[in-house]
Amino acid sequence: MKSSFPGAAQRLSPLATIPADPTAHRLLASQSLRGRVIKRAGDIVFSLGVLSLGAPVFLVLAVVVKLSSRGSVFYVQRRIGRGYKSFGCIKFRTMRKDADRHLASVLASSEELRAEFARDFKLKADPRITPIGRFLRRSSLDELPQFLNVLQGQMSVVGPRPIVWDELERYGRSMDAVLAVRPGMTGLWQVSGRNNLSYPNRVRLDLHYARTRTIWLDLQIVLRTIGVVLFPRDRGAY
Repeated sequence: MKSSFPGAAQRLSPLATIPADPTAHRLLASQSLRGRVIKRAGDIVFSLGVLSLGAPVFLVLAVVVKLSSRGSVFYVQRRIGRGYKSFGCIKFRTMRKDADRHLASVLASSEELRAEFARDFKLKADPRITPIGRFLRRSSLDELPQFLNVLQGQMSVVGPRPIVWDELERYGRSMDAVLAVRPGMTGLWQVSGRNNLSYPNRVRLDLHYARTRTIWLDLQIVLRTIGVVLFPRDRGAY
């Protein structure tokens, strides 16, 4: 699946040719204060608006998740934030209660599943996902609680993917540039095919956003994300 932002991939050379970057802390210090204030203010206003207007939807989804299977309403996973700070990324629970413990037995049952998980850090046909969870993932509604992460300053509405610690080595020298900005609820990767993209292309899109982000690019990504949520299709979300 081709990226919806073809220039992003074309202007980036392979990861092996990317020069060493300054540390995340140096990149943070070099960012425009005015730009950071505008982006942060936009994150807060947008998040408060969605949480206020979408409260009834949040309540309905929470009830459905709770009644559909045993377990808590939310699932919190440790992710890496700006400046390598760890935080708990919040989602509506989409898997069975003991999903983390059950993963080992799932991977042990199939060499193909082990290879897929090692390549993508997730499974397309994951047997741990509940029926309502599959819909929430396909529509990206499972990520709505992350607006709470945005309000706490751990995430931004738009940014690179929030990754787990095991994915660090996949980014190599690019990681400092990517983690010089807050990870986002949505971003270039999310509106360009998501898991239908190869992992190197996900890295390139995250790096492209971190290096070239603008308010207008953020707005374009937000508008495309609304379309993904309202008209869920096979966009690589699973």
